[in-house]
This record gives sequence, C-alpha cells and structure tokens, in this order.
Amino acid sequence: MDIKEITKIVELMAKHDLTEIDIQAENNTLTIKRERPSSDSQAPTVVTQMTPMIAPLTSQTPVAAGNVVAAPPVENEDEDRHKIVSPIVGTFYAAPSPDADLFVNVGDEVAADTVVCIVEAMKVMNEITANVSGVVKKVLVENGHAVEFGEPLFVIEA
Repeated sequence: MDIKEITKIVELMAKHDLTEIDIQAENNTLTIKRERPSSDSQAPTVVTQMTPMIAPLTSQTPVAAGNVVAAPPVENEDEDRHKIVSPIVGTFYAAPSPDADLFVNVGDEVAADTVVCIVEAMKVMNEITANVSGVVKKVLVENGHAVEFGEPLFVIEA
C-alpha cells in the first residue's frame, strides 16, 4: 500500500466522518484512527499503524504492486531454518524497555505467537512475533540498531 492510497483513505474517512478503519491487504494490516478536531484546531489528527503479518520472505513473495523482494542471504547452515525478517524499516529492540529482560535468548523455545522483539518505526512500537514454533538458534541484530525491510532478525529451528 503506497502513500497515495493511504492519503485517499484518510480523505474518504474525513468526507464520511469515519473515525477508524482497518484494512487487510497482502501481508499487512493497516489501522487508521482519526480524531475529530478540537475547537482550537482546524485539522484532524490522524494516527496510522501498519502491522505486518510475518511470513518467511523468499524471492517468490510479492510485496507491493508486483515488486519482488528477496531476503538477504544468511549463512548456508541456516538455509533450512526459519528466518524471522523485519517487516518494516525501523529500530530493533530486543527488550520491551532498557531495564527489562530480553524477549528471547538463543536456546529459548518459542511458539508462533511469542513476541521476539519490537521494531520501532515513526514512534510506533511494532511487536514482532515468531510466527513459528521452535528454538531460537541465532539473534542476527544488536539491540538499538537500525533494520531494513526484509532483513533477517532471528534464525529459528522449527
């Protein structure tokens, strides 16, 4: 979904006086919440959140408008293992706060719904789940570092 489509949705929401909309398209869920303007404000406040539906990213996974993106290669020993990739560009956080325990460590067992990290994008904290049951074999990103779309974050042995 591109910015023009999102802008059009926001315009339609304002025109029809809608305050919230959820859209599921391809591998993403887009939630847009619109606050009504206060008496001292002319324009409404718009809050958007894009929540990715994590899936293994391969060269066969279509992304937006027919574009194809392949995950960067990971060492050969990990070829048969599941890779959790970043669904967005942002900052990787291995724990919910600086003084909290890590979400997962190497050797931990995870379920499909286990939160393994947070990727912050535009002040929105996006919880990333394992999406597969198994054992964490590698953490590929350091806490606080920037990540790219499709960049492998973890290797899971299912």
